[in-house]
Amino acid sequence: MGNPMISVIMGSYNSNYKINEAIKSIFEQTFDDWELIICDDCSNIPVEEIIKTEYLENKKVKIIKNKQNRGLAFSLNNCLSHAKGEYIARMDDDDYSFPTRFQKQVEFLDENQQYSFVSSDIITYDGINIVSESNQIEQPNKIDFLFRTPFVHPATMFRKSSLLSVDGYRVAKETRRAEDYDLFMRLYAENKIGYNIKTPLLRYYVNPTVMKKKRRYEYRIDEMIVRYKGFKKMGILSIKNFIYVIKPLVVGLIPHKLLWIIKRR
Repeated sequence: MGNPMISVIMGSYNSNYKINEAIKSIFEQTFDDWELIICDDCSNIPVEEIIKTEYLENKKVKIIKNKQNRGLAFSLNNCLSHAKGEYIARMDDDDYSFPTRFQKQVEFLDENQQYSFVSSDIITYDGINIVSESNQIEQPNKIDFLFRTPFVHPATMFRKSSLLSVDGYRVAKETRRAEDYDLFMRLYAENKIGYNIKTPLLRYYVNPTVMKKKRRYEYRIDEMIVRYKGFKKMGILSIKNFIYVIKPLVVGLIPHKLLWIIKRR
């Protein structure tokens, strides 16, 4: 039996029942040549005590563990070191991939060799209601990174060779909440570009309680550092564009209730 076409990589820390919904959505894919690698980041309750037995006993599912809590970037690199697939699909432990996601993304990468990865539009869900449907830029360029990351990380499928060419995820203090932004900019700096399929292929879960809490200012400082390094590496750092480097700090000064209203519009 050969290697799977897709390795799905998932970090998990103190997961809940939603991980079973996430895994179920992978098993329901119309494209079934995959393996799932879950890295438990030293959870208080081991992830295998949460995951249903039917999934744990399936040979397509592999659980690996960090010896101590190291964060998502480290966990995903750990998954990547075990991955056998030609393509790497990201998935969070509380999201849901629609049935044709893998099929559409594999077909796209097979037919479009100029792209190193592919993502898609998503539907944002709060556990009860649909909050929004994204409208991602179809073919982002470097300038689009000034505003925000133009790709949704857990909806993305990469060529493994492209991920390895930039040494995977960068593990650093400033990437604790921005490992995806950092990765995408490092890929673009090497002219490894991505594409967004204009169909929602993932339902992205947002915890309404968490979303309404003000983001810690230290994480905004971290994002500023990620932006500075990324813009510089991509060759788009200039005096005119420096306002986008400090954007996270400025946004952090906006009253959170007002910011929440703006995001909902």
